[in-house]
Amino acid sequence: MSSLIAATRFSVLDRSRTRQGHDGPEALRDTVRLAQDLESLGYHRIWVSEHHGVPGVAGSAPTVLAAAVAAATRTIRVGTGGVMLPNHRSLVVAEQFGVLESLFPGRIDMGLGRSVGFTDGVRKALGRDKHDADDFAAHLAELLGWFRGTSGTGVHARPAEGLTVPPFVLAVGEGAAIAAEAGLPLVIGDLKDREKMLRGIDTYRAAFRPSPWRAEPYVVVAGTVAVAASEEQAHRLLIPEAWSMAYARTHGTFPPLPTAEYVRSLTMTEKERGFYASGLRGQLYGTEEQVADELERVLEESGAQEVMVTTSTHDRAGLLDSFRRLARLAELPAR
Repeated sequence: MSSLIAATRFSVLDRSRTRQGHDGPEALRDTVRLAQDLESLGYHRIWVSEHHGVPGVAGSAPTVLAAAVAAATRTIRVGTGGVMLPNHRSLVVAEQFGVLESLFPGRIDMGLGRSVGFTDGVRKALGRDKHDADDFAAHLAELLGWFRGTSGTGVHARPAEGLTVPPFVLAVGEGAAIAAEAGLPLVIGDLKDREKMLRGIDTYRAAFRPSPWRAEPYVVVAGTVAVAASEEQAHRLLIPEAWSMAYARTHGTFPPLPTAEYVRSLTMTEKERGFYASGLRGQLYGTEEQVADELERVLEESGAQEVMVTTSTHDRAGLLDSFRRLARLAELPAR
């Protein structure tokens, strides 16, 4: 096995995707069970996401879900991928992570993003508009100030102040430059748009300024990775997510994940077929040997220290088998 792969950390972002025939509460419980499985397989961290008003995603309150995941595990790091800062007051975010770190010391990550609600209706319900994302750098600086006791307001974030909860920036648009300016680790995707990802990493490394949080650049590349006994079986795991993305782009709503067999039975419109094909193109999938070869190329090109897998599919057993095979090829230290 490649020494490059063996030296790389592997982690998972789980979005608590709902599946056709299953409800949101079950999706949340699935995330907790998956965290336990990933811990036993030796994965470094599991993150949960923030989405609002999306039929296909149950994960709407990441710090709450992170608490449940951390309580059900012992050693795996737990975090958010991410908390969307424009949606929240930075003091409240600091307090939430301060509580998490106090309850589960040394295991909590603070993944932070700049997206606002997916639709006008969601943004209105959150009391935000799409331009709030423009102030992400200021939101980020304010949040970090609460931990360092430098807010200048005379108010103290309890119990966050003085605690060290590692912050990460999720790269969207200007995210790579913002992460570099703040001296924070960068999480960047996706693997299917390799050239764009590598440009973002180059921007980040060239502009990185050491900070109290991080002395040197740290890069996490994120994307879909599917591993199975055959290339066709691995490809099958990608089908539900590709169709859900195609449906969202043509109907304006992100649906629960269907089965691969259901998608294959559909008669798609030309527009749907184009988005569906695009969703399948460039993904990292195959047998253990095929995925190992491609992963090594990704790591050589990017110089990333960590890979965060974001795969979603209807077949939970197939997904867990994929994570098991990936752990084996990466020689993760099973617990």
